[in-house]
Amino acid sequence: MTETDRYSRQTMLAEIGPEGQERLRRASVLIIGVGGLGSAVATYLAAAGVGHLGLADPDVVSLSNLQRQVLYSEAEIGQPKTERAAARLGALNSEVKITLHPEGITPENADALAAQYDLVVDCCDNFATRYLIDDACARAGRTWVYGSIGEFHGQVAVFGPESGRRYTDLYPDRQALCSLPRRVAGVLGTVPGVVGAIQATQAIELIAGFGQPLLGRLFTIDLKTLTTNTFTL
Repeated sequence: MTETDRYSRQTMLAEIGPEGQERLRRASVLIIGVGGLGSAVATYLAAAGVGHLGLADPDVVSLSNLQRQVLYSEAEIGQPKTERAAARLGALNSEVKITLHPEGITPENADALAAQYDLVVDCCDNFATRYLIDDACARAGRTWVYGSIGEFHGQVAVFGPESGRRYTDLYPDRQALCSLPRRVAGVLGTVPGVVGAIQATQAIELIAGFGQPLLGRLFTIDLKTLTTNTFTL
């Protein structure tokens, strides 16, 4: 099987073509969190032919993950998510380089991680990590794709130097939000799949240079009512 065969349904799109596919091949994307959102994002970016994926997550697979984190299986419970995700993605597309960051993103490594990749995709589940991503990407001059989910709804936005907008503009109450206790919230298993697919689409648009990425805009979706809105930040 040739590369032409693999990506033929993608390169026949005028918005991508061979030039856009080459941009994808040359691109590097850091995915922070390979849980529900990260499973969808990583799968679609690997399938699309993004040349280098970084996976940052310190967690291990648990039984409760399997309802929505479709990269994993029962046999992998207790194993590091980055390792198991890399194995699955490598089986999907052996041409993609995958770098593991099993320590996740921390205050100590955030700047170096952000600077190492062309684009960052946030698939985490807490405010503190998102503020850390926002600060590191701002210092490195990197664009990042934000995503969050809960119950039946999700949000996606793109922050970066192109728009001049940051996550702190959307959620300015950093101290109050970061001090909230962590809690386990319910979520329909399909929600991270839908929202993660939108995040992956945003990443592909940004890399290949087409469409209207959500730069400085917030997209929201409620899957219970199929209501969507887009707001300018």
